[in-house]
Amino acid sequence: MRKLLSAVAVAALLASLPVYAQKNTGGGFRYKWHDGQGLLHFSDSLSAEAMKYGYDLVNDQGVVIQHVSRQMTPEERVAANKLAAEQAAKQRAAQELANAEAQMLAAYPDEASYKISQQQELDTVDQQIHTTQINLHSQEKALTDLLTRAADLERAKEPVPKFLTDSIARQRDVVNGQRNVMQRQQATRAQTVQQQTKQLERYRELKAAQAQPAQ
Repeated sequence: MRKLLSAVAVAALLASLPVYAQKNTGGGFRYKWHDGQGLLHFSDSLSAEAMKYGYDLVNDQGVVIQHVSRQMTPEERVAANKLAAEQAAKQRAAQELANAEAQMLAAYPDEASYKISQQQELDTVDQQIHTTQINLHSQEKALTDLLTRAADLERAKEPVPKFLTDSIARQRDVVNGQRNVMQRQQATRAQTVQQQTKQLERYRELKAAQAQPAQ
């Protein structure tokens, strides 16, 4: 009985060893593999062909101790590394989202407090839009004044100076720039409202799940 237990212990120890260590133990282990034509091969040493197609490490009773997959081609290795990187990125993103949601629940214990935070975010966007509206009105007035000066000269049949023409062109660019800023800010506000609607729905889902009794 003791001999049997010792043999089992030795086999377990050898199975835990790296392949190169098993190869040198002298314990009767050998390799088997199938070649490109599907033919089975056995060998006491590890060949390049076995590494290419993958192999099994077997003992004297034919029991597979360890399986080693075939070597990947450079293209397969690149693809495997890319897939592993993508999966790791997804896992990190999922963990970051879980952490953010946990922080959100901790920061806003009820829906009322969460809605207040959303309104504060929207108020900030509205303030930016209001500031742009004031600037735009001021720049439009400056452009109107320049155009009025030019029109007065034309009605008096006097030439419009180049500096005035250039000033009008520059002021038009300023006004157009402010209008573009206004459009972007208004688009940001619309996106913020949509995003907040989804966030509120998610908040409610999390709170409902949190309220479920532990099973």
